[in-house]
Amino acid sequence: MSESFAAGALRLAALAAIHLRWTPRTFWGATPSELAACLAPPAPAETPPSRAEIAAMIERDAHG
Repeated sequence: MSESFAAGALRLAALAAIHLRWTPRTFWGATPSELAACLAPPAPAETPPSRAEIAAMIERDAHG
């Protein structure tokens, strides 16, 4: 690894400050997993149900 811990931490702190509006306290209080989850691209959205699927759900749930 060619990058020092300090340089990597500074780069990640800047990303968190710019994109997440995190303060230094929030950055240093977060775990690496929390930071990664917050900076990761959002998961693709599922396709919404069709009108027929919605009607089937309403019919199914109407009977308890």
